[in-house]
Amino acid sequence: MNTKYFITGIGTGVGKTIASAVLRQYFKADYWKPVQSGDLDQSDSMLVKQLTNDEWRIHPERFCLQYPASPHQSAAMEGIEIKVDDFRLPETDNMLLTEGAGGLFVPLNHEEFMIDLIEHFNIPAILVVKDYLGCINHTLLSLEALGYRNIEVAFVVFNGDFVPETREVLLKHIPENSKVIELPEIKDLTREVIQEVADSVQRNLK
Repeated sequence: MNTKYFITGIGTGVGKTIASAVLRQYFKADYWKPVQSGDLDQSDSMLVKQLTNDEWRIHPERFCLQYPASPHQSAAMEGIEIKVDDFRLPETDNMLLTEGAGGLFVPLNHEEFMIDLIEHFNIPAILVVKDYLGCINHTLLSLEALGYRNIEVAFVVFNGDFVPETREVLLKHIPENSKVIELPEIKDLTREVIQEVADSVQRNLK
């Protein structure tokens, strides 16, 4: 199976990388982070590798930037220009999960954003959502933007615990053809725990 998905989030710090690790185990997929900004000694690729099986590939980043900021700022500080046309999906016979940086409108340069990269790849999105004050607004805006670009939302991932009223509103506005994956609060980041959660997804996803 060579299905490909782009994992994005409603903002920064919503747990895209942990969700990526769980989904990598669930789908038995390769993983790719096109742009890593900062934390090069403990990158997202390193964390996913640590938390998942070695059976599938971790593809190298296209850009590794030193400064922990949005890609356009980090790249400018290093005298680099990032363009959407710089990116090609890695070749693989496996399923591929591509994880973006931040949310949909994180800039790659002064004109192009993460959502443009999803559109460039022409693959469905997986939207990761976390409960915080403002998450309903951010989620519905993200879904609206993806719909406007005709980008399919294959899955919406509820990452962690949600206030019931918030969960209810979100569920009413998720696209009809999108599947919902609900992940528990994951406090112990171990390979065993990630596998347990992936097994739970396997049992519960309809």
